[in-house]
Amino acid sequence: MDAHDLRIGDAERERTMESLREHFAQGRLTHEELDERLDRTLAARTARDLTEITADLPSDGYGYAPPPAPVKDGPVWDDRHAYKEMMRAHRHQLRAAHRQMHEAHREWQKNRHHHPERRRHHHGPGPIVPFLIVISIIAMIAGGFGALKFVLFFAIGAMIFSSIRRAAIRRSLR
Repeated sequence: MDAHDLRIGDAERERTMESLREHFAQGRLTHEELDERLDRTLAARTARDLTEITADLPSDGYGYAPPPAPVKDGPVWDDRHAYKEMMRAHRHQLRAAHRQMHEAHREWQKNRHHHPERRRHHHGPGPIVPFLIVISIIAMIAGGFGALKFVLFFAIGAMIFSSIRRAAIRRSLR
């Protein structure tokens, strides 16, 4: 089959119409000729039809250029075979990249809790809590509820200070 007998698509028609408009702007075509050729371009079905529409105009790189004829002397190359080989190589590259990403993720998960700069922090109540319990018991026995209020305010202040300190440590480790 000749390359000029291949069917064309909208992209080829658009390129030819753009070329015709350029020739019209340069004065090579009249308005009537432009309209006639645009109508023929829209009705064209094969590369031969488009080539006939622009045959008497100089080539400006905008118009339709039919695909080159296949080389008869070289080895016959099946396009399906080339496509399959290309897809096989692409799949191989994707699998290799996926394996590499998977290994990097696994390594990251293994080491994320054992970072050398991180120290293990105690996440429970500080050592002040048992001290506060002892003081509150002594205050209840010895001093009544006035001392208990002081101990409760001190405990609340210590908890707020401790939570602010822990948040600052977490931010510095990120």
